[in-house]
Amino acid sequence: MSLRGGDPAEIGGYPLEARLGSGGMGTVYLARTASGRPVAIKLIHQQFAGDEEFRIRFRQEVAAARRVSGAFTAAVVDADPEAEHPWMATAYIEGHTLAQQIAKKGPLAGAELRTLAIGLTEALRDIHRVGVVHRDLKPSNVVLSPEGPRVIDFGISRAADQQTLTMTGRVIGTPPFMSPEQLQAPRGVGPRSDVFSLGTLLVYAATGQGPFDADSPYMTAYQVVHEAPELDAVPTVLRAVVEPCLDKDPDARPSADQLLERLRDLPTEMGDAAGVRGSRTRDVDTQHHQGSSLGGGTVGGPSNSPRPRRRWRSALAAAVAVAALGGGIAALQLGSSDSSAGESGEDGEDRTVAAAEAPLPDGYRPWRTTVPNDKGIPDEVRCVPRGDALFCGGGGVVATRLRISDGKEIWKVKSPGVPMQGMHIAGVTHDTVLGYRIPDDVASSGKPVQLVALDARTSKELWSRPISGQSQIYTGRSQDAVVSGSTVLSVEPGRKRVEARDAHSGRMLWSTPVPAGSECTPVPAGQRMYAMCAPAAQVANIEVRNPVLHTLDLESGTFGKGIPVEGPVHPVGGAGGGLVLLHQRLKGPEFLGYDKVLRVDPGSGRVSTRPLRTTYNATSGTADGTVYFAEPTGRISAVDPVTGKQKWSRQTGVEGASGPTASGGVLYFSSPSGRVVALSPRGKVLWSTDPRAEGLGGEVNASPRVAVSGRVVFVAAAKNTVFSFDATKPPESG
Repeated sequence: MSLRGGDPAEIGGYPLEARLGSGGMGTVYLARTASGRPVAIKLIHQQFAGDEEFRIRFRQEVAAARRVSGAFTAAVVDADPEAEHPWMATAYIEGHTLAQQIAKKGPLAGAELRTLAIGLTEALRDIHRVGVVHRDLKPSNVVLSPEGPRVIDFGISRAADQQTLTMTGRVIGTPPFMSPEQLQAPRGVGPRSDVFSLGTLLVYAATGQGPFDADSPYMTAYQVVHEAPELDAVPTVLRAVVEPCLDKDPDARPSADQLLERLRDLPTEMGDAAGVRGSRTRDVDTQHHQGSSLGGGTVGGPSNSPRPRRRWRSALAAAVAVAALGGGIAALQLGSSDSSAGESGEDGEDRTVAAAEAPLPDGYRPWRTTVPNDKGIPDEVRCVPRGDALFCGGGGVVATRLRISDGKEIWKVKSPGVPMQGMHIAGVTHDTVLGYRIPDDVASSGKPVQLVALDARTSKELWSRPISGQSQIYTGRSQDAVVSGSTVLSVEPGRKRVEARDAHSGRMLWSTPVPAGSECTPVPAGQRMYAMCAPAAQVANIEVRNPVLHTLDLESGTFGKGIPVEGPVHPVGGAGGGLVLLHQRLKGPEFLGYDKVLRVDPGSGRVSTRPLRTTYNATSGTADGTVYFAEPTGRISAVDPVTGKQKWSRQTGVEGASGPTASGGVLYFSSPSGRVVALSPRGKVLWSTDPRAEGLGGEVNASPRVAVSGRVVFVAAAKNTVFSFDATKPPESG
């Protein structure tokens, strides 16, 4: 990419020709030596130049890169870590990163995979022989050059004889490719930590999936430390070599030299795995190969994995993952994934890199369909993508399975009763779809709504259970059942107990009585679960003014100590490990808007309250630690839940929007008419579309209508309409 305004003309006497990439810590440029040799120059952002801790880290990077300059790395040409604006020049390596290659062409196989495995192991051998530990081996730090794979970016490496530097309060690295000891005790990692990372990287190269992928970096980290790797899709002969690399005990792993001996015996054609071949996927850290890892650490790995996820034990689904890792991890550094990937394109524009890199499903084309019921009463559905299927429910339909590639209906299970506004699909696990069955005579008979579990593949009903339907009184939305991992929570019809069941079998895991005189509903917030309770009389009057929050242990069903909250409030999601709620301003029964933001710290039980700049009469939601308000007029505003301050406000043409849905550094908001707007996290309008259905107004506080899987956007609209399109080629407006 060409240089842009504000870029220097030269660095250290090297004239600059182009900008290669930019990240959280610096920018990489293409330059030339006096003899015409191309070099990549990393220029550290000015704001870090005065940070002595960062300068120490950069000096270590330069020293480590110089020590390992060789056939399998980018040789250091020049550097000045003491300059007012620190920089380092390395040999420019032509080629895509492994992350980019797999995103575009899918997993590697045969001779190509064997060459990668041997080349990377040789690189590690040479790196370790000079006493350096890389500590950040991942797909975006491997360049596939014509001469073979090259390992780049020694930004968090260390020499064996140096003190490890972890920037204050953070463990730096990429969870899907970090070793257990790096997550637990980063100061003690050695060469066998790189061997573990190499094992995860080879699994990714062979299948397009990491061996410990989960829905959040924290759960991924937990899985790295405590769970067995997922290797079913790895070719059998490669699995025999890779599996020892992923041993939790560093001493049980082979050295790079030992691993190299085993890899050289691999046949050129490795054959298939015992299980199903892995699907193509994406890696969110896919900046240009010379600028791919400029931040202090990123959360990499695919988040919309088409591989069936492990059926989590209920304990793992709770938000205890980070604490269980051990004292070594204070917090995973999430900044680079949230900021640089979605905000810093090579052209300086707000855009998403990840969406452009993700492959489309085989045979995909944009499509549109409807999910009708037998009542002739049009409503809306909501959809959840999982693998090659899109599961939708609501509007008189318990659930339906659509094929992602073309929208073809595979099966559908209808609900006999009249559709209830705002009651949509409850959730999806790797093998089970959970929805609601509304009795045909619900109004006259008083029969409760039933929670229904269906086999995701065949639609066979696995079990059903009557549940209480009071959640909207507490939360403003109908979410009578909450799915977390492979566990589903609901309240029994008498409203005296909260129940947890295995989503697939329906087996009762626990049943906990609610506090005396109260009624409750489960409320998810990120990886935590709460019970929101209120006096039964207030619930009966549909006026919850004195709610009490309890943390809810998913393994035992134990209620934490009650945390009183000034109501009336609506919970909107998690941020910073706590639950965020919005205070409602009322005039009699009339809702005037949200005027305060509250944040509950589950550890201390403290509730912080901040007034909002204005009263937002809007649909609310959270994404990546920010609260968003979508007003009926189409104005969308972003608010910091900690301070209550507005970050930005943007007028869009999407009236009555629900949202947000966040994916790949993009925020999606959509109206009942199917009009969609995509915004950057800083509020820049990336694109918008025209309406696709006849729908006006829509329900108040509607749940998000957009779902995203890789590069495909799915939108639910009025009259049971569902349509999809390629995020990189949205329908043209006008």
